[in-house]
Amino acid sequence: MQMYFDFTKDATRASILNQLRAKIDDAAWAAITTEAMKAGVPKGHHHGIVEVRQTIDSLRVSRKVKEDLLGVYEILAKAEAQVHGCAVDETHFHEVGEGKAILNALIICSAICHLHPDYIVATPVQTGSGKIECAHGLMDIPAPATAAILETGIPTTEEKLEGELCTPTSAAIIKYFVQEYVNY
Repeated sequence: MQMYFDFTKDATRASILNQLRAKIDDAAWAAITTEAMKAGVPKGHHHGIVEVRQTIDSLRVSRKVKEDLLGVYEILAKAEAQVHGCAVDETHFHEVGEGKAILNALIICSAICHLHPDYIVATPVQTGSGKIECAHGLMDIPAPATAAILETGIPTTEEKLEGELCTPTSAAIIKYFVQEYVNY
């Protein structure tokens, strides 16, 4: 089965979740979200990739979901290390290290695992435009970590809508899962 994502207007985690939700029946979606809620993601803040790795390793989910979630966070850590000029294991997460961000990424990984697509395609990614207030102060959109991930070969839309429409986490999810980009 081929899976398709439309990121022309929004490439946030919420958009990814909504598009996955539309592909999964109610009972299966309820099971996926319940399992994720019970998996053991701490509500607190995870400050670096080492702590996130330990958290992922301790989750009560399948090995495949753990591998996918770890793959997403390794992409994030590499981007943060590049932006901050440090080793990957020395990266410090801000918003992406919050329990809610990890839980959302876990639900996305679980949903994709449930659907078990053979191939994933997506449109070019809408990054948004303007400024965003984050832990490092006021920054241009896309944020530096998002830009670092996008620069690895993810095409973006020419038209830039207002606001942050692709975050570091969503960019990492897209980088990890999408195999081809198409214009529709």
